[in-house]
Amino acid sequence: MAEIRAVISDFGGVLTTPLLTSFLSLQDEIGVSPEHFGTALRTVTEERGSNPLFELERGEISEDEFLGLLDEGLAPLLDHEPHLHRFRELFIGTLEPNQPMIELMRELQASGLRMAMLTNNVKEWEPHWRPMLPVDEIFETVVDSAFVGCRKPEPRIYEITLERLGLAAEQCVFVDDLLPNIEGARELGFTAVHFQDTEQASAEIRAALALPSAG
Repeated sequence: MAEIRAVISDFGGVLTTPLLTSFLSLQDEIGVSPEHFGTALRTVTEERGSNPLFELERGEISEDEFLGLLDEGLAPLLDHEPHLHRFRELFIGTLEPNQPMIELMRELQASGLRMAMLTNNVKEWEPHWRPMLPVDEIFETVVDSAFVGCRKPEPRIYEITLERLGLAAEQCVFVDDLLPNIEGARELGFTAVHFQDTEQASAEIRAALALPSAG
């Protein structure tokens, strides 16, 4: 078995509070439920033949284009056109740093492990989310889907991360809160930890690295 030399972490939902919390805040502020968002995205995807969220995360369309498409998909569900101009502010503004996970990443970096962040994200959002965490202090590289033109769980984005680290998948632990992303990593040979809560994920990461449990 290869020696683990690096830890690769997702951003939203692992190093922050759950993403569902942000969607629920949108429901409170603009009256659009997570279910409505899902239905609207499916409708627009069927009409366009491609998922606009995936296009946004690959940097293929702008945030404004995405919100325009989402407006069109939501209008028939709400009987009016919603106003999503504060989408970014409301979504990111309700995310909070997951301090115990951040401290674990800091500990792992200090122990000599290579550290990378691999995130599906939005190009226009980078100036807003990066200051939330000590990103450059902990992670030697950030692979952001919107800047590399591919997204998890597409194999290419994992390959880009490995190329930047100069390591093989078998030498890395990958942490993510979405099961499709975990499955994509495992297919390529990563040791993958499916984040469900901080205590569970921390224990599994330590076990994968053969580290003593916290406390």
